[in-house]
Amino acid sequence: MIVGLGLALCWLSGGVFTGLVGQWRHDENYSHGFLVVPFAAFVAWTRRDALRRARSNPSWGGLVLLVISLLMFTAGKLGAELFLTRVSLIGVLAGSCAFIWGRAHLRILAFPLACLLFMVPLPAVIFNPLTFPLQLIASTLGEGVVRGVGIPVLREGNVLQLPSRTLEVAEACSGVRSLMSLMMFAVVLGHFTGERAPARVLIAATAIPLAIVANAMRVAGTGIASEWISPAAADGFLHLFSGMVTFVIALIGLLAVQRVAARVPVLIRRPSLVEGGW
Repeated sequence: MIVGLGLALCWLSGGVFTGLVGQWRHDENYSHGFLVVPFAAFVAWTRRDALRRARSNPSWGGLVLLVISLLMFTAGKLGAELFLTRVSLIGVLAGSCAFIWGRAHLRILAFPLACLLFMVPLPAVIFNPLTFPLQLIASTLGEGVVRGVGIPVLREGNVLQLPSRTLEVAEACSGVRSLMSLMMFAVVLGHFTGERAPARVLIAATAIPLAIVANAMRVAGTGIASEWISPAAADGFLHLFSGMVTFVIALIGLLAVQRVAARVPVLIRRPSLVEGGW
C-alpha cells in the first residue's frame, strides 16, 4: 500500500514539480526554492530517531486531509490554478503521513512539511498587489536617503530622476525576492535556535521591515553610486553586488534580533525540539 501510494504521488506530482523547478530557474523572486526541498529533507532526516520511536497509529483524519488535498489538486487542475495544485501536494504528503503512520509522525514532520510552503510561488492575486506598494516604499525611502546626502532628486511614483540619469524601481527591484528569502531564513533561525513561539513570531515579523529597509538602501546606494562614481555604476556587477551586501546586512540584523529575543524574559529560550513540533 505504501509503495503504491508513493508511486501514485510521484505520478501525480511529476508535472507540477517540473513546472515549479522551471519557475525557480526563470523567476529570481523564487530562486530560493532550490534550497527548500533539500532543507526540508535534511530536517526530516534529523528526526529519524524520533520517527522510529513514535508509535504507529494510522489516523482516519489523515485520510480526510488526503481526500481534501486531492480535491484541491483536481480543482486546481481544472481551473488552471497553479498555486492550488502546488499547495495541495503538501497537503497530500501530510495526509498520507497521518493516514499511514499516525498523528505522532505528522507532528514530528510538521516543521519540514510547513517549510515546503516556501517553495510555492505566491499566486498572482497576491503577488501583483504586493509588488507595486513595495516599489513605492523602496523609491520613497531611497529618495530620502539620496536627498539626505545632498544629491538633488525628483521622484515620480517609482521613478527617481537624478541629475545624471533616471532610475526606475522595477518589479524585479520591489524587494519580494529578499523578503521571501529573509522570511524563510527567519523561520529556520527561530526553529534551530530553540526559541519559544513568541520569539519566533517576533523574528519572522522583523524580517519584513528589514527586507524593506535593505531594498530601499540598495535603491539609494544605486542612485548615489551613479552620481558619485558614474552612471554606469548603477548597472551590472555593482548593482548585483549592492543587492548581496544589503541582504547580508539584513541577515545580520535578523541575527541581532534573535540574540535580543533570547535575553528577554517573556521570550526566554528553551531547548530546541528536534523530536518534533515547531
